[in-house]
Amino acid sequence: MPQEQATRYPIVLVPGLLGFVKLVVYPYWFGIVPALRRGGAQVIPVMVSAVNSTEIRGEQLLARVQEILEQTGAAKVNLIGHSQGALTIRYVAGVRPDLVASVTSIAGPNHGSELADYLEEHFPSHTIKGRVVNAAIRVTTLITGALDTGYRGTRLPVDVDAAHHSLTTCGVARFNLRFPQGLPKNWGGEGDEEVAGVRYYSWSGTLQTGRTDRGKNLFDSSNLTCRIFARTFTKERGQSDGMVGRFSSHLGKVIGDDYPLDHFDIVNQHFGLVGKGADPVRLFLEHAARLKAAGL
Repeated sequence: MPQEQATRYPIVLVPGLLGFVKLVVYPYWFGIVPALRRGGAQVIPVMVSAVNSTEIRGEQLLARVQEILEQTGAAKVNLIGHSQGALTIRYVAGVRPDLVASVTSIAGPNHGSELADYLEEHFPSHTIKGRVVNAAIRVTTLITGALDTGYRGTRLPVDVDAAHHSLTTCGVARFNLRFPQGLPKNWGGEGDEEVAGVRYYSWSGTLQTGRTDRGKNLFDSSNLTCRIFARTFTKERGQSDGMVGRFSSHLGKVIGDDYPLDHFDIVNQHFGLVGKGADPVRLFLEHAARLKAAGL
């Protein structure tokens, strides 16, 4: 049996905002976990607060990582985080680098999200519009939490305002002062690939190149949502996945930043209905092989 993805250390998958492990039968990492396991990898999708600050989520993840190390006997883990999950895993690597072999950011807002900035400006929490948005997020979190058959732990705390502030440009800038590991020194560049014994990687997608739409699928409603959200971007207009800007996603070794994938399709959500020429599962398989080759 092929073992191309049999990494030395377990791979821990961390979801982003409004994340889950499995909604009844639908997994957050659609098709990715079984593909990695077929390649010999030990893969563990975990849950942290679906809506909360990066620091709270980070502390929850740290506790979960310690449990995983105790259960598996491994010395370290390879952390892979999507969206806010990327900030969450950076927190753990920053406070306990001795427990982490690698950090991989998938469409992570490592310099903040212009969408979060737009919502902060136009839907502040003290206004009626802001309260409606916050209420909708809380209801969504309650529903997904009730339907998440992949998580069996106690109910995790929710803080909509803290989550929102953690994703704004200013909020992430404050976070980056404390955890600069792997960040590029120049906008649009790459960061150090190894810091304190931890390897740093990232990849992301873009919806447009010039006037050309990319990654479009008529049956993928999330793609339309991301295209609407992309209109809120000014600094990286035309260079985002709908929620995170192309250069804002950079961390450590940049494997790619312009895959024809929106913010959800990059982790193969919406039942794998991605646009032509895109294969998010392949990106994960190639990365696991990369980690294995690096002795991780």
